[in-house]
Amino acid sequence: MYLPSLVLCIMLEVLAVNCQDVVQEQGQGRIVGGYAPVPHSIKYIVSIQSTRRQHLCGGSLVNKYWVITAAHCNVGVDEMMIVAGDYSLSIYEGTEQEILPQHVFPHPEYNSTTTNNDIMLIKLRAPVYLNSYVSIALLPRQDASIAEGRMCRVSGWGYTSPNGGQIPSTLRTVKLPIVSTVKCNSSESYNGNITENMICAGFSTGGKDACQGDSGGPLVCDGRVYGLVSWGVGCADAQFPGVYTAVSKFRRWIDNTIFSYYSRCNKD
Repeated sequence: MYLPSLVLCIMLEVLAVNCQDVVQEQGQGRIVGGYAPVPHSIKYIVSIQSTRRQHLCGGSLVNKYWVITAAHCNVGVDEMMIVAGDYSLSIYEGTEQEILPQHVFPHPEYNSTTTNNDIMLIKLRAPVYLNSYVSIALLPRQDASIAEGRMCRVSGWGYTSPNGGQIPSTLRTVKLPIVSTVKCNSSESYNGNITENMICAGFSTGGKDACQGDSGGPLVCDGRVYGLVSWGVGCADAQFPGVYTAVSKFRRWIDNTIFSYYSRCNKD
C-alpha cells in the first residue's frame, strides 16, 4: 500500500514511541541513596548539557528524533546539547552521541510556580543511532495508573547527598515505591500541592530520592517511563517523597505534538 511520505514519516515516528523495546535495567541518582547500575544498561537515558558540556538535566529517548524531559529544564534551544550513550560524564568512552536540538516544546500550560504540567519534548536535528549503548524508552498509555507501593526505578547524574556537594561522574539509580496522591497530599507531607498531573515516589523514612541534577530523568515502572523527575521538598527527606510529572496524563499531548510538528513542516 502506498503512503505519502509525510504520513509514512509521522506513522514511523509515532509508532516508535509505542513499539520500541525497553532495555532491561540491570545492576545494583546524582541519586541519593542509590548505586551505580551496570554500565550502559539504562540505554534510553540522555544527559541534557549546556553548550559548555555541563550536565543540566536528564531525559529519555522516545524515538530516534525526540527526547522527553521536564519543562523546567528548558534553557533554550541554542544553549543545549543532548548526549546519548553516556555513562561516565568525566570520561570519554567512545559510546557517546552528541546531537544538537532543533526545537523545544515545553507544555503550553507549564506553570513554573506550581510546577504543574512540567513536561517538555525536544526535537533533535539528527537521529540518534540505535546500538548496544542507545535504545528507546516505552511510555504508558493515556491515563494509565501505577499502583501504590509498586517499586519503580529512577536514574540520573544528580547530587548524591541532600546538601549537594560534588556531582558524581557516573550514572546512578535507585528503586522507590509509589506513594498514593492522598498520602502525598496529606498535611504531614505536601498539603494539597500535588495535582492530578503528578505522582509521588519514595520512602516515608526518606534516605533515598532523586536530587538536583536528576530533573527530567525517568522514573520507570513496569518497563515504562511513568514519571519525570520534577520537584520536591529537599532531597530524601522523611515524609516528603520525590514528585514526578505523571507521563500518562500527557500521552495524547506527546503524540499530538510530534504529529503536529511534521504536519507543520510539510506545509512550510
